[in-house]
Amino acid sequence: QVQLVESGGGLVQPGGSLRLSCAASRSDFAFSSMGWSRQVPGKERELVARVSSGGITNYADSVKGRFTISQDNAKNTVYLQMNSLKPEDTAVYYCNAYRNWAGSIYPYWGQGTQVTVST
Repeated sequence: QVQLVESGGGLVQPGGSLRLSCAASRSDFAFSSMGWSRQVPGKERELVARVSSGGITNYADSVKGRFTISQDNAKNTVYLQMNSLKPEDTAVYYCNAYRNWAGSIYPYWGQGTQVTVST
C-alpha cells in the first residue's frame, strides 16, 4: 500500500501565496497522474490541477494563471504553487494519484489540508 502525505496548508491573506506538497510514502509506486482537488462544505469535490507522468498538466478554469502544478518523479512528490489567492479558494485541498496496474486503475487520496484565504 501507499499513502499520500500533504503539507503546506494554512491561513493566508487575499493576494498571498501558498505552496502545497504531497509525497507518496513509497517511491517505487509509478503513478500515471497526480493532482489536487478541493472541497468546501456542502459542495462536491472539484479538480484543481493534474499532471500526468509525462508532464501534461490540466487546470480548472478558476485557477488558470494563478496556480501551478509540478512534480518530482524521483521523489514521487507533487506540488501546487498557489499565487494571487482569493477568498473563494478557501477549501480543504486533497492530493490524489492514479496508478495503472494489471489493467485496472487504482485511485489514492491524501487526508486533506485546509487552505483558508481571509483577512
